Amino acid sequence: MSTVTRENIGLLNDKIIVKIEKNDYLPSFEKSLKEYGKKANIPGFRKGMVPTSLIKKMYGNSVFTDEVLKTVEKKLTDYMSTEQLEIFAQPLPLPENDASKINIGQPQDYSFAFEVGLKPAFSLPELSSLTPTRYQIIISDEMLNEEIERLRQKNGTMTDPESVAGDDYVLNVSFQETDASGNSLEGSQPKDNSLLVKYFAESFRPQLIGKKAGDEFIIHLLTAFEEKERAWILQDLGLNKESAADAEKYFKLVITKVGLLEKANLDETFFKKVYPNKTIESEPAFRDAVKQDMADQWKAQTSNNLQHTLYHELLEKTAIEFPESFLKRWLLNGGEKPKTPEEVEKEFPTFANALKWNLITDKIVSENKIEVKPEDIKEAARKQLFAYLGGLPQGDEQPWVEDYVNKMMQDKRFVEETYQNQLTNKMLQWIENQVKPVDTFITVEEFNKLNEEHKHHHHE
Repeated sequence: MSTVTRENIGLLNDKIIVKIEKNDYLPSFEKSLKEYGKKANIPGFRKGMVPTSLIKKMYGNSVFTDEVLKTVEKKLTDYMSTEQLEIFAQPLPLPENDASKINIGQPQDYSFAFEVGLKPAFSLPELSSLTPTRYQIIISDEMLNEEIERLRQKNGTMTDPESVAGDDYVLNVSFQETDASGNSLEGSQPKDNSLLVKYFAESFRPQLIGKKAGDEFIIHLLTAFEEKERAWILQDLGLNKESAADAEKYFKLVITKVGLLEKANLDETFFKKVYPNKTIESEPAFRDAVKQDMADQWKAQTSNNLQHTLYHELLEKTAIEFPESFLKRWLLNGGEKPKTPEEVEKEFPTFANALKWNLITDKIVSENKIEVKPEDIKEAARKQLFAYLGGLPQGDEQPWVEDYVNKMMQDKRFVEETYQNQLTNKMLQWIENQVKPVDTFITVEEFNKLNEEHKHHHHE
């Protein structure tokens, strides 16, 4: 009869010894030999009629060893399940084990030893005592005005004026490479493009005022455009944006059309177009609605910032002990690819932090019964679809939307990734609701600077 014993060999580090007798593995060994005999194709014998003695001679040693090790593994697994052991990674076979001693010619009792790293018991800090900073973005009049102008432009109407009269005019043009004197280069082909007058260098723009469809002129890329705009013009022309020689090239520009995007008027028609589900009758009410939208968009980013802060606070303030020696040995030999001792020492702090966070999140999720339901994953699929389509209104009344959602629910990878994302988001939201954040009002510039400094600090 098999026995399993356990002894402590270090902090959260136990040794498990599995002892098996002949009667534990011989019946399954004999059964496996018979199965081999039924399936074996050996010249001179009908299938299923190969003598057991021959099967034993040909396959016996490997089958015998497999059955002994499978029996040991099953006894170990059953023991850990019965004892409800929560361990890190997988049990590590100890060096004292020697499978080469398993001999079909001398069936006997065997003993195998394993090392396990136990998950620790721990307590979370009192979340209500945490007072992290929660930033509130100040929506300035300048930001609000810029967003309203963007919406007016997005919902504007393209007109066809006779000539250029300002920076917001659109030019449809044809580029053809020339020499400095304006002579077309042999083999050069015209390339069409469309660009705003304000994309040209400020010093060059006066030359464009009054230009009409059919007008043509020679430009020098280096002087006609500033660096940023010149880079994408070079790319559009199939040239190298990093090349100083390409920036020195000359082109003949032929204006094929002059256009002007007339911004939408600040009237009820425009308000209804931007907010089809709201009744907005005045400009002040419209400004309030846009400002609220902007605040909501920034709230998502400041919430991410708060959750990131809470992540670091929980890691810092949750005391958890680890079976460090076991984990380092597991990293050394137990992973998919063996590591050097130097690699293990270098990677261990990051590895330990990841383990710590997993333990924290598992505890929060299980103790507070946080779960992700199929409808949560379906809703995430809908949001993904509408994000692709530019934020169209959501609605189950559209059959093609449900077709898309149902298709995504059959995508195993999408479902698994979405499940994990949703679970993490719900868990972080739960943490956020437990703490007592201190609201601090801050400008966008200050908030972005803080984020940049934080990224720099954590990548040093």
